Amino acid sequence: MPEPFVVRPREGFVRGAQPVAPVAAEAAPRHPVLEPLAEYLDDPDVTDLFVNGADGLFVDRGRGAERAGRWRATERDVRELAVALIGLGGRHIDDAHPAVDVRLEHGMRVHAVLPPVSRGGTVISVRVPRRTRLDLPGLQAAGVVDAGGRVRLEQLIAARENLLITGAAGTGKTTLLSALLSRVPSTERIVTIEDVAELAPDHPHHVALEARQANLEGAGGIGLARLVREALRMRPDRLVVGECRGEEVRELLSALNTGHDGGAGTLHANGLDDVPARLEALGALAGMSDTALARQVASAIGCVIHLHRGRDGVRRVAGAGRPVVREGRLAMEGLPWA
Repeated sequence: MPEPFVVRPREGFVRGAQPVAPVAAEAAPRHPVLEPLAEYLDDPDVTDLFVNGADGLFVDRGRGAERAGRWRATERDVRELAVALIGLGGRHIDDAHPAVDVRLEHGMRVHAVLPPVSRGGTVISVRVPRRTRLDLPGLQAAGVVDAGGRVRLEQLIAARENLLITGAAGTGKTTLLSALLSRVPSTERIVTIEDVAELAPDHPHHVALEARQANLEGAGGIGLARLVREALRMRPDRLVVGECRGEEVRELLSALNTGHDGGAGTLHANGLDDVPARLEALGALAGMSDTALARQVASAIGCVIHLHRGRDGVRRVAGAGRPVVREGRLAMEGLPWA
C-alpha cells in the first residue's frame, strides 16, 4: 500500500516535496515548485487539477473530476503552494490581490483564489496542456469532428471567414482554435491576444501578446482592449482574441469590420442560442447599444462554431450558426454542419 502523498512546506516546500511516484525519465524538466503536483502532471490523461483548500485534490482525466485519495495538505500548505505557483508565473497573490491567473512553463495555466473570497479555503485550478498538440486530423480521430466537419473547418480557414468559437469551460475552444490557426498559410502573419497566453498554433509566423497585471502600486497594467489596438499596428493577416470577456469585444469587432478578414475569437456560452445574450452583455461593458452590437457582430462574424463536452468526456462540435439582426437585436441562424 503506497504512502499518502503529503505536502510539507515547512520541510522545504519551495524546493518541492517528493511525489509518490518518481518522475518519468522522459518527462520534461520542470521547476521544483511544481513537484507537489508531479505525479498528476506526468499523467498524460490529466487535463485539469483542482485543489480545494484542505478538502483535497481533484483530478480530471476526461471523465470528470475525481478525488485524488493520496493527497494530504493543510490550508496553510495550499496557500503557500498558491503563492509559489503564482510567483512562478511572474505575478503576485495576496490579500490585496486575492484572485490571479498565470501561465507557467510548457503552457500550463494556473488560477488561484485566496480566502475570504474563497470561503472554503485557498482554491487552485490548473489547466494542463496536452503533451501532443492536436491538429485537425487529430481532432477528427478524437471525435471532436467527423470527416465532413473537418472539411468544413478547412474551408472556413481557406475562405478567410471570421470565426467565433463558443462553448462552456473545458470544451476545447482553445484547442480547436489552435488547430485551425495551424492551417493558416505560412505566408500569413498571425497575432494572438490573450489574458493568459494559451494558443499555440503550429505556424512559423505567430506573434503572441499577453495582458499584464498592474504592479503593487496599481500601475503598468495592460488590458486586452489596448492590446487589440496595439495589434492593429503590427499588420496582422489574422487577428485573434483568445477569449472575449469584456470591452475588448468593441475593438475586435471594429477591426474585423475594417478589412481584417480571417480573424477569430472564443466566447463562453452554454449553447448557440445563448451567444447573442453573452455578446450583448459584453457590448454593454464597452458602452455599445444592443442595436449597434447586433449590426457589428452580424457584419464581422461569418460563422459561430459551438463545442459541447458530453457526459462521456468527449468534446464535440455541437453545431454552427451565423449571426443575424432581427428586429434590431442580435440572433443566431443555424447552419448545416457536415
